Amino acid sequence: MRSSTTILTAAAVFLLATAAAQEPLYIVNGEPREHIRNIPPDWIENAERLPADEETIARYGQRAANGVMIVTLCHDRTARFTGGRSFEEYIAARVDWPQDEPAARVILRYTVTIEGRVAVDKVLEATDKRLRRRVLKAVEEAPAWEPATKQGVPVASEGVLHIQLPAGKQMPREVEVVLR
Repeated sequence: MRSSTTILTAAAVFLLATAAAQEPLYIVNGEPREHIRNIPPDWIENAERLPADEETIARYGQRAANGVMIVTLCHDRTARFTGGRSFEEYIAARVDWPQDEPAARVILRYTVTIEGRVAVDKVLEATDKRLRRRVLKAVEEAPAWEPATKQGVPVASEGVLHIQLPAGKQMPREVEVVLR
């Protein structure tokens, strides 16, 4: 590794990526990319910024004139839900929540295990206990995923599930009281 190479945190990668007038060449898991805006920060295992010097340009070509950002993700391939549609759509379709019920929301963090099962790590928000129970049951009964992989080996990965039902209905505004 060259001494001028700088190791950066995931947060610094995004600050540098958005602050630079001329973006560097991004190399994500060995593949060139135009940007990294669509990569969640918690997917980034390591990031390394190479300067725009002769050695870097000789190695990566003229596209490296603004430097190179080498990004290594926690996995090579993200976990894929095998239920035929998005995980959110699948769960929402399996939860019975009539249109005449008030709008309710459940947000939870989950892990897709190396076996492809979903384990709920934490319920981040639940505006209705009934909806929470129904969503957790639907998640438990959901089909297995294809797990994320790193160098061809299955690895655990995380995700966040947002369910708001009934579909299309707005959540009621929270009442705020200001005491003076």
